[in-house]
Amino acid sequence: MKRVWIVVALVLLLAVLGASGVVLHSRGTPAPLLASVTGRHQVRAPDGARIRVQVLNTTRTRGLARRATQLLRDRGFDVVEMGSVSPTMDTTLVLDLSGHPAWADAVAKVMAPAHIRARRDSSRYLDVTVLVGSSWRPPAQPLYP
Repeated sequence: MKRVWIVVALVLLLAVLGASGVVLHSRGTPAPLLASVTGRHQVRAPDGARIRVQVLNTTRTRGLARRATQLLRDRGFDVVEMGSVSPTMDTTLVLDLSGHPAWADAVAKVMAPAHIRARRDSSRYLDVTVLVGSSWRPPAQPLYP
């Protein structure tokens, strides 16, 4: 009878240790797992270029411009202004203000799904404006309790 209890205790101990190893392993790599699913991790601002971005929330969802700003800054873009505007839009729109379509394309890939339009404006200090639409979903943020 004692052997049965010892075997059961060992099996439970191994199960607990195995589960804790899986939890520790998954906590150590949340970003690559998430990035491989979303595909957004591959697009970054070009090295040596300062791309000045304005992010405007066109939805009724509070905090969406802040989340987009965090994402773009994590990818190396210089977000210099954020805010909210109306009217509401369904699709995210990236405006190329400086005549650099590659920069607008890089921002649009990070903010996918997004459309790109060229609207040159030499009087502004911005390179790209992002009008965040209601179809954009920010990537999940890891939970660190």
